[in-house]
Amino acid sequence: MASTSDFRNGLVLNIDGQLWTITEFQHVKPGKGPAFVRTTLKNVMSGKTVDRTFNAGVKVDTATVDKRDMTYLYADGDAYVFMDGETYEQISIPAATVGDAANYLLDNQEVMVATHDGTVLFIELPASVELTISHTDPGLQGDRSTGGTKPATLETGAEIQVPLFLNTGDKIKVDTRSGAYLSRVSS
Repeated sequence: MASTSDFRNGLVLNIDGQLWTITEFQHVKPGKGPAFVRTTLKNVMSGKTVDRTFNAGVKVDTATVDKRDMTYLYADGDAYVFMDGETYEQISIPAATVGDAANYLLDNQEVMVATHDGTVLFIELPASVELTISHTDPGLQGDRSTGGTKPATLETGAEIQVPLFLNTGDKIKVDTRSGAYLSRVSS
């Protein structure tokens, strides 16, 4: 149990049998009436986002979420296999749970795996990863009708927009949250 004064970003609440994580919160003390806490909650399983208001001082049931650093090993059919670096235990996580993070997974990459009562909730990648462009068409000088970007396929199979000056084989930094190109990595 946690009080509204214990709220912080990333805290996982158990509301009506579902797990919700706090993405934003704001304590409000109006001139008239009691104080309250305005929150934005994200459903851990479905990703649905809702706004919810709690009266100040209300007790809310929290969920214990175990976050561990694990190493991605390989894809096995429609699942991904990860290994705990401390116990060397391997777990298989379904592709539906991994979601879009699969576009940025490389062998032996460190990720954060969140579990609750033995069930994997989600995986968290680093904010950015370095990937190699496996294919992109050459950029033509003077071709600026598309805002100076072109499609590129990364070594993981993901396709993103990159600047015209990049070529096949270049190593780039990609934002894992938005899938946007960040910068070129010098060798």
